[in-house]
Amino acid sequence: MTMGTNSTEHRLEAGIDRLAELEHERWAHWQRYMHSKGKRTPDGSLVLPANLVARWDAQIATAYRDLTSDEKESDREQVRRYLPTVAAILDGKTDDHSAPSEFTKD
Repeated sequence: MTMGTNSTEHRLEAGIDRLAELEHERWAHWQRYMHSKGKRTPDGSLVLPANLVARWDAQIATAYRDLTSDEKESDREQVRRYLPTVAAILDGKTDDHSAPSEFTKD
């Protein structure tokens, strides 16, 4: 099957770098948050509070369907930040950076 220039697959492929940019911003936002919760040691290591590590370990081990309502809403909030970019890509606006990044906001 040959992809036409207007196909959804082609548009999504053309938008990969914009989505990767958003993913990096999301990751960097999370890392800033995590680092803000830790204590930097003299050797540069970061020590996180045990209660947060336990909470995050539990969330990692939990399937989405089993998360609390608040945890699910937090995940939905993250996805909503991608939607304007996905919509722009599907509309053929792969270079459209008009939708502000929500990942840099706290």
